[in-house]
Amino acid sequence: MPQSDAQQYPGELTTSAELLRLAVEYRAAAQATRKLGRPGERLSLAPYRLIAIHAIELYLSALLLHIGHRHARVRGLQHDLAARADLAAQGGLKLRLKTDAHLRTLADTREYLISRYAPEAATMLSQVNRLAASLDEVARKVEAIIARAPPEPGSHAQFFVVEPVRAASPPARMDR
Repeated sequence: MPQSDAQQYPGELTTSAELLRLAVEYRAAAQATRKLGRPGERLSLAPYRLIAIHAIELYLSALLLHIGHRHARVRGLQHDLAARADLAAQGGLKLRLKTDAHLRTLADTREYLISRYAPEAATMLSQVNRLAASLDEVARKVEAIIARAPPEPGSHAQFFVVEPVRAASPPARMDR
């Protein structure tokens, strides 16, 4: 039995373009929040970390939807940035080795959850400059891929793609 719109999972109807716009906003929020960090107070950067990691997740999710992965598949990845990066790489995302390794570290150490719930573990988190570099690279490359390639046929990207108009062949000449 089909679900009504009210019963659908939140975001189920979101397009890759909408998710990309959300990622851009989260990236801007991360950049603004980073400025609030205080030297020597690691916890003051916890909001930045959480927002930056979420922005990376949104960028990768936007790309996965763009290349044809279904919402349920993307949602099923939970907060696993390594799994998202692997699927995105299959879709053409080429990250630097340092960035790819960092996304795997974020997933392995569950930095997303530590940033949210474990202030006592703040000393185990990755360097802020590395997180910023990863976010910037993912953002730049995902935006470029989405900008240059229309969505895969049958994807849920739902971009408005204008097909080139073919010139009509000239009417046959009628010689009298």
